Amino acid sequence: MKELYNKWVNISLIKRIIAGLLAGTILALNVQEKASGLSILGDLFVGALKAVAPILVFFLVVAAVLQHKKGQKSNMKTIILLYLIGTFLAAVVSVVGSFIYPVDLVLKTSESAVAPPENISEVLRGLFINLVDNPVNALLKGNYIGILFWSTLFGIFLREGAETTKNAVVDISEAVLKVVKTVIEFAPFGIMGLIFTSLKTNGVSSLLAYVKLIILLLGCMAFVTFIINPLITYLTIKENPYPLVFRCLKESGITAFFTRSSAANIPVNMNLCEKLGLNKDIYSVSIPLGATINMAGAAITISVFALSAAHTLGIHVDIFSAILLSVISAVSACGASGVAGGSLLLIPLACSLFGISNDIAMQVVGVGFIIGVIQDSCETALNSSTDVLFTSAAEFAYQKRFGKQVVIKNI
Repeated sequence: MKELYNKWVNISLIKRIIAGLLAGTILALNVQEKASGLSILGDLFVGALKAVAPILVFFLVVAAVLQHKKGQKSNMKTIILLYLIGTFLAAVVSVVGSFIYPVDLVLKTSESAVAPPENISEVLRGLFINLVDNPVNALLKGNYIGILFWSTLFGIFLREGAETTKNAVVDISEAVLKVVKTVIEFAPFGIMGLIFTSLKTNGVSSLLAYVKLIILLLGCMAFVTFIINPLITYLTIKENPYPLVFRCLKESGITAFFTRSSAANIPVNMNLCEKLGLNKDIYSVSIPLGATINMAGAAITISVFALSAAHTLGIHVDIFSAILLSVISAVSACGASGVAGGSLLLIPLACSLFGISNDIAMQVVGVGFIIGVIQDSCETALNSSTDVLFTSAAEFAYQKRFGKQVVIKNI
């Protein structure tokens, strides 16, 4: 069994994922009923990632903080700045794209059991409430803002503890990391189950009525992915950014596309950061933080849906309102949860800027759920891959500042 496992892991993970993707597609299109049991593979994979990710983040952050020496330089400020700039520029791109290519929505009655936030202050209040959430509850519910806050505090005070205690925490973080790596090795089976379930449940025909909206959303996301993010990365590292961009898309974006959860993709991003040779003390904090506040895809979704609703209702949007929408979308995106569909419930907040009633705004949210199989997958792929991209860019720029030669391989 061990020999078989070693042979399995020696095959490129990307090749295995592509094989799982093809197998899931073929089975969904040809033998749906006979292979219905495959759905559980996707549930098991995403469930395992979501279960272990909070524990991984907690111990990695505690270990990183307690090992951080006073006076040791860090580039976290640069990473956070890149996160915020990237999210805001994504909102600007989506606003410009919506003006160039306006879309009319087919609004239908939609009900939602979850109440969306009413204003920016409510979003910020939610963030601060999550910050001081019970640490055990934060771990159970995957509240990464709370996990980051409490693990940082534990790490700070454990720096005064005995060396044996520190070593125990580090050993636990390493053990959890190995568990996560083992789960990731079985990603091809999980993705096979996820793509099978997606095609079986939604099909392809259900998306045809919303082609124009999908084109606008994906066009904006593609522009941010291949133009804006590489430009930000180039200005940071002063080198060709595309090898790094494509590697992040292949090793982070693909799995994020199918899991549709930035939070669930945290272990995948941690693994990629290790492969890139990044500073573990930095990425163990920046990656879970990025899954919470680095939401370029969410900013695009919020802006596009809000402007499409305004266009459908014949509401004139001036330049000042467009700029304000970009800011609101960027701030709201930072409050979007790192789970599937997390950005959609923030659409009513942006719609309120144009005086659109909550009833109509929730119909727009309903449209979002209809195309969510594509929109949310691409949004999460952009969000998650950018976490690694900006963390890497800041780290490589930091290394170059001290004369270290940086080689970025696109594999």
